[in-house]
Amino acid sequence: MREILGRRRRLLSRRNDGRPELISAALTFATEWQWPVLPGVAPDPQGRARCGCPDPECTVPGAHPFDPGLLAATTDARMVRWWWTNRPSAPIVLATGGRAPCAVSLPAPAASHALALLDRRGMRLGPVVASPTRWALLVKPYSMEQLGELLYAKDFVPGSLRFHGEGGYLALPPSETGQGGVRWERAPLPGSAVPWVPDVEAVVDAVVDALTRTGVSAPEL
Repeated sequence: MREILGRRRRLLSRRNDGRPELISAALTFATEWQWPVLPGVAPDPQGRARCGCPDPECTVPGAHPFDPGLLAATTDARMVRWWWTNRPSAPIVLATGGRAPCAVSLPAPAASHALALLDRRGMRLGPVVASPTRWALLVKPYSMEQLGELLYAKDFVPGSLRFHGEGGYLALPPSETGQGGVRWERAPLPGSAVPWVPDVEAVVDAVVDALTRTGVSAPEL
């Protein structure tokens, strides 16, 4: 019980200005859940819609690794503390795959409709990460071969679905990116050392079926 309360305090701890403490959340992800993380590049201070990286056409401003690169992602508490002590407002970026969850993401309006339908069906979902434009459903790690076989067996897969697997990344709450804040649409449930996540097959099957049956438009974003 003490460990559970400690984890919840870290995820919910707030700074003097009322905003969640990024370093506390990063430490929870890295040390308690063993999810490798690293700081993302910050949005351009002269215009939040722009990214602080050298790419003027960056499509995920402030929500991706740059310096250090993705391979630097770690679960080491000392490194995490050093990063966020020196860059306290840096977004938290999860390196997906391997020991960490992967994710399936889709545009926010379509995701909202799909989750509502899955709730009515009683399907169990794991944590869901929401940004202003896209929601990401966390799933168990999968291989590219596994994903390829899954998609090949489908008659139709919306082009707006994105897959964050091995070698991918995802910004985690409570990060602030150039597109806005990242939050939990479905927060990890208390009571276990590591959040439960479903298989990728179950999520893709359910999401594709939900979007097909409801006729919800899922535009490319």
